[in-house]
Amino acid sequence: MTSEAQPSKGTLRVLQLYPKDMNIYGDWGNALVLKRRIAWHGYTPELLEYNVGDPFPDDVDIIVGGGGQDSGQLVIQDDLQTRAEQLRKLADDGAPMLAICGLYQLFGKFFKTSSGSVIPGIGILDVETYGTDERLIGNVIMQTTEFGDVMGYENHSGQTTLGPGAQPLGTVTKGAGNNSKDGHEGARYKNVVASYLHGSLLPKNPAIADFLIRIAAERKFGSFVPGTPDDDYARLAREHAARRPR
Repeated sequence: MTSEAQPSKGTLRVLQLYPKDMNIYGDWGNALVLKRRIAWHGYTPELLEYNVGDPFPDDVDIIVGGGGQDSGQLVIQDDLQTRAEQLRKLADDGAPMLAICGLYQLFGKFFKTSSGSVIPGIGILDVETYGTDERLIGNVIMQTTEFGDVMGYENHSGQTTLGPGAQPLGTVTKGAGNNSKDGHEGARYKNVVASYLHGSLLPKNPAIADFLIRIAAERKFGSFVPGTPDDDYARLAREHAARRPR
């Protein structure tokens, strides 16, 4: 006797920003994790892409964006500015977002490259980034109050400092983080989570994925009814990551 499939609790739409140009080190995996975990929680996932020149989808519930080389940031910078007001409004309204590395930088005020050129950001995050000759690379573990230990891999020469309008995502216990000085990693503003950590980030850190899903469901449906996701592989990945050297 087979059990009948349970009816969906509703559809959650995940939008990946600029996957053609900002998808380095497997950041597309973050969208795939959200798709899988949304289904495990009993909702119907809808995975969308937004690239330069595309119409921006309506009724987006979660926004994720990845990293890219400086050349990728130059490709998207003008288009991103055309969407700045729309994205700022969503962030101010509490929409859940995940911005990794290059898009973390461009969600801030600006990125000034090591050659002196300035790529303007869209000002969702009160952060500034400066290109340097020092490359911060290796495995990272940070402590957070909201998500426990967060693990990933950093590889960036841009160094980011936070202003008073942003809070760090966590405090680094292994690795460098935002810069080589203050021991902070990532940034938070309302329900925006920003980080330099690749890997992809979410497979090893399902608590962040579930936070984004919970916020999206609460905003759309008024409540979040969790399911029973399978975290066995995530636990194994975390155990392995914790043993890795810097």
